[in-house]
Amino acid sequence: MADSIQKKKYVISKGIDPFFSNVFRAYNFVTLYFKEVFRPPFHFREIINQCFEVGLRSLSLITLTGFVTGIVFTKQSRPSLEVFGASSWLPSLISIALVRALGSLVTALICAGKVGSSIGAELGSMRVTEQIDAMEVSAINPFKYLVVTRVTATTLTVPILALYCGFVGLLGSYLNVHTHEDTSFVAFFENGFETITFLDVFTSVFKSIVFGFTIGIIGCYKGFNASQGTRGVGRAANEAVVLSMFFVFVEEIVIVQVSNWIRNY
Repeated sequence: MADSIQKKKYVISKGIDPFFSNVFRAYNFVTLYFKEVFRPPFHFREIINQCFEVGLRSLSLITLTGFVTGIVFTKQSRPSLEVFGASSWLPSLISIALVRALGSLVTALICAGKVGSSIGAELGSMRVTEQIDAMEVSAINPFKYLVVTRVTATTLTVPILALYCGFVGLLGSYLNVHTHEDTSFVAFFENGFETITFLDVFTSVFKSIVFGFTIGIIGCYKGFNASQGTRGVGRAANEAVVLSMFFVFVEEIVIVQVSNWIRNY
Protein backbone atom coordinates (compact mmCIF):
# COMPACT_ATOMS: atom_id res chain seq x y z
CA MET A 1 0.00 0.00 0.00
CA ALA A 2 2.76 2.41 0.95
CA ASP A 3 4.68 1.50 -2.21
CA SER A 4 1.67 2.24 -4.44
CA ILE A 5 1.11 5.62 -2.74
CA GLN A 6 4.77 6.46 -3.16
CA LYS A 7 4.63 5.44 -6.81
CA LYS A 8 1.59 7.68 -7.42
CA LYS A 9 3.36 10.62 -5.78
CA TYR A 10 6.37 10.02 -8.01
CA VAL A 11 4.20 9.94 -11.15
CA ILE A 12 2.44 13.18 -10.14
CA SER A 13 5.68 14.98 -9.33
CA LYS A 14 7.18 13.71 -12.58
CA GLY A 15 4.34 15.40 -14.48
CA ILE A 16 4.29 18.63 -12.45
CA ASP A 17 8.04 19.31 -12.30
CA PRO A 18 8.52 19.76 -16.08
CA PHE A 19 5.54 22.13 -16.20
CA PHE A 20 6.94 24.50 -13.59
CA SER A 21 10.39 24.13 -15.11
CA ASN A 22 9.00 25.26 -18.50
CA VAL A 23 7.16 28.16 -16.85
CA PHE A 24 10.36 29.28 -15.15
CA ARG A 25 12.36 29.05 -18.39
CA ALA A 26 9.68 31.01 -20.26
CA TYR A 27 9.74 33.69 -17.53
CA ASN A 28 13.52 33.97 -17.82
CA PHE A 29 13.21 34.13 -21.62
CA VAL A 30 10.74 37.04 -21.49
CA THR A 31 12.77 38.83 -18.81
CA LEU A 32 15.92 38.48 -20.90
CA TYR A 33 14.14 40.04 -23.87
CA PHE A 34 13.24 43.18 -21.89
CA LYS A 35 16.83 43.41 -20.66
CA GLU A 36 18.38 43.02 -24.11
CA VAL A 37 15.97 45.20 -26.09
CA PHE A 38 17.31 48.38 -24.45
CA ARG A 39 21.00 47.44 -24.63
CA PRO A 40 23.28 48.25 -27.57
CA PRO A 41 24.03 47.17 -30.20
CA PHE A 42 20.67 47.80 -31.85
CA HIS A 43 20.22 45.77 -35.03
CA PHE A 44 17.94 48.25 -36.80
CA ARG A 45 18.63 46.80 -40.23
CA GLU A 46 17.58 43.32 -39.10
CA ILE A 47 14.49 44.70 -37.35
CA ILE A 48 13.40 46.46 -40.55
CA ASN A 49 14.09 43.29 -42.53
CA GLN A 50 11.96 41.24 -40.12
CA CYS A 51 9.16 43.84 -40.24
CA PHE A 52 9.19 43.51 -44.01
CA GLU A 53 9.11 39.72 -43.75
CA VAL A 54 6.24 39.69 -41.24
CA GLY A 55 4.17 42.23 -43.18
CA LEU A 56 4.77 40.77 -46.63
CA ARG A 57 4.22 37.20 -45.48
CA SER A 58 0.75 37.99 -44.11
CA LEU A 59 -0.44 40.91 -46.24
CA SER A 60 -2.22 39.00 -49.01
CA LEU A 61 -4.04 36.65 -46.64
CA ILE A 62 -5.03 39.51 -44.32
CA THR A 63 -6.34 41.48 -47.30
CA LEU A 64 -8.50 38.61 -48.50
CA THR A 65 -9.69 37.62 -45.02
CA GLY A 66 -10.49 41.18 -43.95
CA PHE A 67 -12.39 41.92 -47.16
CA VAL A 68 -14.43 38.71 -46.94
CA THR A 69 -15.08 39.29 -43.22
CA GLY A 70 -16.55 42.71 -43.93
CA ILE A 71 -18.83 41.38 -46.68
CA VAL A 72 -20.00 38.29 -44.76
CA PHE A 73 -20.59 40.14 -41.49
CA THR A 74 -22.64 42.77 -43.31
CA LYS A 75 -24.69 40.11 -45.13
CA GLN A 76 -25.40 38.25 -41.88
CA SER A 77 -26.31 41.42 -39.95
CA ARG A 78 -28.63 42.94 -42.56
CA PRO A 79 -31.68 40.61 -42.06
CA SER A 80 -31.69 41.15 -38.28
CA LEU A 81 -31.56 44.94 -38.61
CA GLU A 82 -34.17 45.02 -41.39
CA VAL A 83 -36.66 43.31 -39.07
CA PHE A 84 -36.53 46.40 -36.83
CA GLY A 85 -36.21 48.83 -39.74
CA ALA A 86 -32.70 49.77 -38.65
CA SER A 87 -30.66 48.84 -41.71
CA SER A 88 -29.22 52.38 -41.70
CA TRP A 89 -27.25 51.34 -38.61
CA LEU A 90 -25.21 48.84 -40.60
CA PRO A 91 -22.17 51.13 -41.07
CA SER A 92 -22.01 51.84 -37.34
CA LEU A 93 -22.45 48.17 -36.43
CA ILE A 94 -19.75 46.98 -38.81
CA SER A 95 -17.35 49.74 -37.75
CA ILE A 96 -17.76 48.88 -34.07
CA ALA A 97 -17.28 45.16 -34.74
CA LEU A 98 -14.19 45.60 -36.91
CA VAL A 99 -12.49 48.30 -34.86
CA ARG A 100 -13.18 46.86 -31.42
CA ALA A 101 -12.68 43.17 -32.05
CA LEU A 102 -12.56 41.56 -35.48
CA GLY A 103 -9.73 43.56 -37.08
CA SER A 104 -7.14 42.90 -34.39
CA LEU A 105 -8.32 39.35 -33.64
CA VAL A 106 -8.39 38.18 -37.27
CA THR A 107 -4.95 39.70 -37.87
CA ALA A 108 -3.51 38.05 -34.75
CA LEU A 109 -4.84 34.61 -35.69
CA ILE A 110 -3.48 34.86 -39.23
CA CYS A 111 -0.08 36.02 -37.98
CA ALA A 112 -0.04 33.26 -35.37
CA GLY A 113 -0.51 30.69 -38.11
CA LYS A 114 1.78 32.23 -40.72
CA VAL A 115 4.43 34.14 -38.78
CA GLY A 116 4.50 32.18 -35.52
CA SER A 117 5.04 28.85 -37.23
CA SER A 118 7.66 30.36 -39.54
CA ILE A 119 9.66 31.82 -36.64
CA GLY A 120 9.43 28.59 -34.65
CA ALA A 121 10.56 26.48 -37.62
CA GLU A 122 13.34 28.89 -38.62
CA LEU A 123 14.91 29.20 -35.18
CA GLY A 124 14.29 25.52 -34.49
CA SER A 125 16.21 24.48 -37.57
CA MET A 126 19.03 26.85 -36.61
CA ARG A 127 19.15 25.29 -33.15
CA VAL A 128 19.22 21.64 -34.24
CA THR A 129 21.82 22.35 -36.96
CA GLU A 130 23.96 24.12 -34.32
CA GLN A 131 23.96 27.46 -36.15
CA ILE A 132 23.01 29.23 -32.91
CA ASP A 133 25.91 27.55 -31.11
CA ALA A 134 28.21 28.70 -33.91
CA MET A 135 27.02 32.29 -33.42
CA GLU A 136 27.88 32.09 -29.72
CA VAL A 137 31.37 30.82 -30.55
CA SER A 138 31.78 33.72 -33.01
CA ALA A 139 31.15 36.24 -30.19
CA ILE A 140 27.70 37.15 -31.61
CA ASN A 141 24.80 37.31 -29.18
CA PRO A 142 22.24 35.02 -30.88
CA PHE A 143 19.46 36.06 -28.52
CA LYS A 144 19.98 39.71 -29.37
CA TYR A 145 20.24 39.15 -33.12
CA LEU A 146 17.60 36.44 -33.58
CA VAL A 147 15.04 36.84 -30.80
CA VAL A 148 15.00 40.55 -29.98
CA THR A 149 14.75 41.58 -33.63
CA ARG A 150 11.90 39.17 -34.43
CA VAL A 151 9.84 39.95 -31.34
CA THR A 152 10.28 43.68 -31.87
CA ALA A 153 9.27 43.28 -35.52
CA THR A 154 6.05 41.40 -34.70
CA THR A 155 5.21 43.89 -31.94
CA LEU A 156 5.53 46.79 -34.38
CA THR A 157 4.02 45.19 -37.48
CA VAL A 158 0.91 43.42 -36.15
CA PRO A 159 -0.80 46.71 -35.06
CA ILE A 160 -0.24 48.16 -38.55
CA LEU A 161 -1.67 45.01 -40.14
CA ALA A 162 -4.65 45.11 -37.77
CA LEU A 163 -5.51 48.68 -38.77
CA TYR A 164 -5.14 47.70 -42.41
CA CYS A 165 -7.38 44.66 -41.89
CA GLY A 166 -10.07 46.86 -40.32
CA PHE A 167 -9.91 49.30 -43.24
CA VAL A 168 -10.16 46.51 -45.83
CA GLY A 169 -13.06 44.99 -43.90
CA LEU A 170 -14.87 48.35 -44.01
CA LEU A 171 -14.30 48.51 -47.77
CA GLY A 172 -15.89 45.08 -48.15
CA SER A 173 -18.81 46.17 -46.01
CA TYR A 174 -19.20 49.37 -48.03
CA LEU A 175 -19.44 47.42 -51.29
CA ASN A 176 -22.22 45.30 -49.86
CA VAL A 177 -24.11 48.30 -48.47
CA HIS A 178 -23.62 50.29 -51.68
CA THR A 179 -25.01 47.39 -53.74
CA HIS A 180 -28.25 47.29 -51.74
CA GLU A 181 -28.79 50.92 -50.78
CA ASP A 182 -26.63 53.02 -53.12
CA THR A 183 -24.88 54.69 -50.17
CA SER A 184 -21.99 57.02 -50.99
CA PHE A 185 -18.46 56.30 -49.81
CA VAL A 186 -18.27 59.43 -47.66
CA ALA A 187 -21.69 58.89 -46.07
CA PHE A 188 -20.83 55.28 -45.19
CA PHE A 189 -17.64 56.19 -43.35
CA GLU A 190 -19.20 59.23 -41.67
CA ASN A 191 -22.01 57.07 -40.28
CA GLY A 192 -19.58 54.31 -39.40
CA PHE A 193 -17.19 56.44 -37.37
CA GLU A 194 -19.86 58.44 -35.53
CA THR A 195 -19.97 55.78 -32.82
CA ILE A 196 -16.22 55.06 -32.71
CA THR A 197 -14.41 56.68 -29.78
CA PHE A 198 -10.76 57.21 -28.97
CA LEU A 199 -10.99 54.39 -26.41
CA ASP A 200 -12.06 51.96 -29.15
CA VAL A 201 -9.09 52.82 -31.35
CA PHE A 202 -6.65 52.84 -28.43
CA THR A 203 -7.90 49.47 -27.19
CA SER A 204 -7.61 47.95 -30.66
CA VAL A 205 -4.04 49.21 -31.12
CA PHE A 206 -3.04 48.13 -27.61
CA LYS A 207 -4.50 44.67 -28.16
CA SER A 208 -2.61 44.34 -31.43
CA ILE A 209 0.66 45.30 -29.73
CA VAL A 210 0.09 42.67 -27.05
CA PHE A 211 -0.89 40.08 -29.68
CA GLY A 212 2.20 40.84 -31.76
CA PHE A 213 4.50 40.52 -28.76
CA THR A 214 2.84 37.25 -27.75
CA ILE A 215 3.16 35.73 -31.22
CA GLY A 216 6.81 36.75 -31.53
CA ILE A 217 7.95 35.71 -28.07
CA ILE A 218 6.21 32.31 -28.19
CA GLY A 219 7.52 31.51 -31.67
CA CYS A 220 11.06 32.51 -30.68
CA TYR A 221 10.89 30.61 -27.37
CA LYS A 222 9.74 27.40 -28.99
CA GLY A 223 12.23 27.64 -31.84
CA PHE A 224 15.17 28.76 -29.66
CA ASN A 225 14.68 25.78 -27.33
CA ALA A 226 13.93 23.14 -29.98
CA SER A 227 15.62 19.74 -29.74
CA GLN A 228 15.48 16.19 -31.14
CA GLY A 229 16.43 17.05 -34.71
CA THR A 230 13.96 17.70 -37.49
CA ARG A 231 11.15 16.17 -35.48
CA GLY A 232 11.71 18.83 -32.83
CA VAL A 233 11.55 21.55 -35.48
CA GLY A 234 8.07 20.45 -36.53
CA ARG A 235 6.97 20.21 -32.91
CA ALA A 236 8.31 23.71 -32.19
CA ALA A 237 6.41 25.20 -35.14
CA ASN A 238 3.18 23.42 -34.16
CA GLU A 239 3.41 24.39 -30.49
CA ALA A 240 4.17 27.99 -31.43
CA VAL A 241 0.92 28.22 -33.41
CA VAL A 242 -1.27 26.48 -30.80
CA LEU A 243 0.09 28.42 -27.82
CA SER A 244 -0.02 31.74 -29.68
CA MET A 245 -3.68 31.29 -30.59
CA PHE A 246 -4.55 30.19 -27.06
CA PHE A 247 -2.89 33.21 -25.45
CA VAL A 248 -4.40 35.54 -28.06
CA PHE A 249 -7.91 34.44 -27.05
CA VAL A 250 -7.09 34.75 -23.34
CA GLU A 251 -5.65 38.24 -23.83
CA GLU A 252 -8.66 39.22 -25.95
CA ILE A 253 -11.05 38.28 -23.13
CA VAL A 254 -9.02 40.10 -20.47
CA ILE A 255 -8.48 43.31 -22.46
CA VAL A 256 -12.14 43.45 -23.57
CA GLN A 257 -13.30 43.10 -19.97
CA VAL A 258 -10.95 45.87 -18.81
CA SER A 259 -11.95 48.20 -21.68
CA ASN A 260 -15.65 47.61 -21.01
CA TRP A 261 -15.09 48.39 -17.35
CA ILE A 262 -13.33 51.67 -18.30
CA ARG A 263 -16.08 52.51 -20.81
CA ASN A 264 -18.86 51.94 -18.27
CA TYR A 265 -16.96 53.73 -15.52
